[in-house]
Amino acid sequence: MPPTHEVTNQVPPLLGHDVAAHPSLLAGLRREGAAWAEPELHELGRFAGSATAQEWGRVANTNPPVLRTHDRYGNRIDEVEFHPYWHELMTVGVEHGLQAAPWRDERSGAHVARAAKLFVWSQVEAGHTCPLAMTYAAIPALRHNKELADRYESLLASKIYDFGLREPSTKRGLIAGMSMTEKQGGSDVRANTTTATPNADGSYTIRGHKWFTSAPMSDVFLTLAQAPGGLSCFLLPRILPDGARNRMHLQRLKDKLGNKSNASAELEYDDALGWLVGEEGRGVPTIIEMVNNTRLDCVVGSASGMRLGVAQAVHHASHRSAFGKLLIDQPLMSNVLADLVVEAEAALVVALRLAGASDRGEDAFRRLALAVTKYWVCKRAPMHAAEALECLGGNGYVEDSGLPLLYRDAPLPSIWEGSGNVAALDALRAMSRQPESVAAFFAELELAAGADVRLDRSIELLRKELADLNDIEFRARRVVESMALVLQGSLLVRHGDPAVADAFCASRLGEDWGIALGTLPSGVDSRAVIASAWTESR
Repeated sequence: MPPTHEVTNQVPPLLGHDVAAHPSLLAGLRREGAAWAEPELHELGRFAGSATAQEWGRVANTNPPVLRTHDRYGNRIDEVEFHPYWHELMTVGVEHGLQAAPWRDERSGAHVARAAKLFVWSQVEAGHTCPLAMTYAAIPALRHNKELADRYESLLASKIYDFGLREPSTKRGLIAGMSMTEKQGGSDVRANTTTATPNADGSYTIRGHKWFTSAPMSDVFLTLAQAPGGLSCFLLPRILPDGARNRMHLQRLKDKLGNKSNASAELEYDDALGWLVGEEGRGVPTIIEMVNNTRLDCVVGSASGMRLGVAQAVHHASHRSAFGKLLIDQPLMSNVLADLVVEAEAALVVALRLAGASDRGEDAFRRLALAVTKYWVCKRAPMHAAEALECLGGNGYVEDSGLPLLYRDAPLPSIWEGSGNVAALDALRAMSRQPESVAAFFAELELAAGADVRLDRSIELLRKELADLNDIEFRARRVVESMALVLQGSLLVRHGDPAVADAFCASRLGEDWGIALGTLPSGVDSRAVIASAWTESR
């Protein structure tokens, strides 16, 4: 059949670039004390931009995991099968220490280096970062039981991905999962009904159900159950010391909106064996250390998704013509692209600042700022993904573009580890129970005092808002939003590109900004904003 037309004005695929060649990412890496990681970050970035890695991510999502509850003879096996490309993604992530390496790395900036690498590698495929995040977050909680930490920590931090159900001590590396949510409780884990009965040998017999179990193919799990002394935290291995399978039965895998490459399961503990982590009755304070670290990864993951959306949108607009000009040269499209950049850059600068707080032990600041940021950045990601998709028009709505995958994945970090209301109320709780966190938060803001009148005004308004405790739970989202914006603004005016900082303050902290993205006020240098974040646009 003869061709009917030539293909013109189509955008070349965004491949063969260094995902880590991102000015503000590299500046943040150096500023937060992890300049030593830059060579490895570029190595990972170049591979993340390759056709090979991008194909891994695509195929892992079009071939989701499958649950095998029984073998051919009827024996219970509870195994999850993944496409080989999933294991390739996991291998790269673990080899670069994205699971737990910072806890065993004595170099300054180890958590920042990991956050930067996670930011880069998540742009290949977000689903497999869930078990990496779980493993990263498990170690601080596990340290509440020295014997268990001595047994498992080095294997959790190992840079060897060793998939398969075997007794943990016989493996070269381990992956950890988390299992807290139950049908009747959701975020209210104190309503959990799973029970833990102590045994003579120091173990506990766990019986009950879990409605969401993250990464069910993991080697060990942290879970909550009601012990005689109250709600407590336990570690359960999939394979017991004697080589038998622990009685943790996977009932089914969840059919989710996105996050298709990653398995999430309903799980039954049918007299499974577990070991206490921390004290009886202290399950929430013990496992909250895990939650606070996975919340950081929610922020990093959302920032990574925004960066991916910016890259795809600006790349498309730099090559696609309409009405006689490139899209990027159209004033209104320039406004949209610049607004996408501002949102993404604001998310990145605060994510790296929080990772730096982890390295420096700034617990008071991190406690409040993380809850505030988790609420806002993760809440912004879905609408950012939708706008980035729209920049490609109908092409963006087609699976081949990769934007529908980004759009489906974007809401998850806002739900994971406490949805919007939980995160906002947790920020109020931090301010109420730890007043030193408020002082640390405002001390951070004051570092930018006098740099921008719009920021100064917003900080004063925030002080007045926090001074009024009347009906504050009803106003929690608005209060936390204000806190998040002034924190991002203070970081951008100190560390960001001047054009980005000005655009942020003129819009997010100004009075002339619309509801949709692409409503930056007149006077913003949209071209400079775009060029600051995506050099290929020039």
